[in-house]
Amino acid sequence: MPPTGETNLTRLIREMQPHLHPGAYVFCCVAPDSPSIPATVIGTFREDAGLTLILPRDSADQHGLSYTFVSAWITLNIHSALDAVGLTAAVAQALSQAGISCNVVAGYYHDHLFVPLEAGPRAVAILAGMRDHGRGVGAAGPHEK
Repeated sequence: MPPTGETNLTRLIREMQPHLHPGAYVFCCVAPDSPSIPATVIGTFREDAGLTLILPRDSADQHGLSYTFVSAWITLNIHSALDAVGLTAAVAQALSQAGISCNVVAGYYHDHLFVPLEAGPRAVAILAGMRDHGRGVGAAGPHEK
């Protein structure tokens, strides 16, 4: 059985290690029964409207896939539990206050943020500031939004 993740919001924020992956990433949509999915895909989500792919921009270009949003990929290197409360809200609020849009994808072990490409380094600095100053934990307590 895999280890369980952290649920304490204070610990999640204070111990997260935001990592900016090199490169540019995009979201594309293909037909759900598409026969050819690039091997470089880092994430998928099936919707009624189609299959969303998250992949490096270069790979999307090579495969002729269209996209509208070019992003930086940040991983919060802390094993957050899937039922942890407040981390996504705290991170999104901090980035929102800085005028940075953020698309969050939860993996089993880590949360991944996709922000506008040019905002990647600034977003990492904001997240590191949250960590270093323990910001983002509201008065409601470590388990509540």
